[in-house]
Amino acid sequence: MTPARPGALPVVLLHALPLGSAMWRAQAEALRARGHTVLTPDQRGFGTVPLGTAPPSLDTVADDLAALLDAHGIREVALAGCSMGGYTAMAFLRRHPGRVRALALFATRAAADPPETAAERRRFADLMLDDTLRDQVVRRTTPSLLGSGTRDRRPDLVEEVLTMAKAAAPEAVAWAQRAIAARPDSTSVLRATDVPALVVTGAEDELVTAREAASTCDALPRGRLVTVPDAGHLQPLEAPDRVTGLLTALLDDAATAATADRTREDTC
Repeated sequence: MTPARPGALPVVLLHALPLGSAMWRAQAEALRARGHTVLTPDQRGFGTVPLGTAPPSLDTVADDLAALLDAHGIREVALAGCSMGGYTAMAFLRRHPGRVRALALFATRAAADPPETAAERRRFADLMLDDTLRDQVVRRTTPSLLGSGTRDRRPDLVEEVLTMAKAAAPEAVAWAQRAIAARPDSTSVLRATDVPALVVTGAEDELVTAREAASTCDALPRGRLVTVPDAGHLQPLEAPDRVTGLLTALLDDAATAATADRTREDTC
């Protein structure tokens, strides 16, 4: 493993639901090769992380991340999240301000769910706990995480994502859906996040619209909106090289901004 480069900004990559940290494998490997410390934590209940007994809340997940960073002696990071990971990133911004120096939101909306969408998430959570219906629900809904072009071109990736979804603990998926359904609007949080930022949407995303992505980007003082063609909701898996390039450019922007800030401080 390439050792961390002195001064290189640590990176945190937060996974989508119902996948785990492995979805960021390509990006983590590439960024580590550039000398960044990269953390790809599993959310509670995923991988080997216990679900615990806390009621569903993304604030709890954000606090888990803060504790992880503290355990590694890391104060500030570049934070990237896909779908659920993006919602966790916004909860982290709200609960732990000043710890994010660059932000990337993939397949994520700043707005809270309207009541009907939140109710649908809670119904999905109930279905995940129903042993008689769970498998067919997972088989029916999981392919829609990928763009139509990806489904046509990459049946292997469809199977990989389906395998990851089936491996997720039903209790963890249900907990996460309820936590996402209860999240608040984060527009004001993003307006206060004056760091280099990226909002990425897939041209074939069937879950987050282009308008929602644009609204999320508009809330960020230094936001940049990028549409990835031929990709759906899981751009890090569908377009790994493009996503790695976007993250690399964002980290370069953060380094340039940090240098400029130090220069201003030195001249004051």
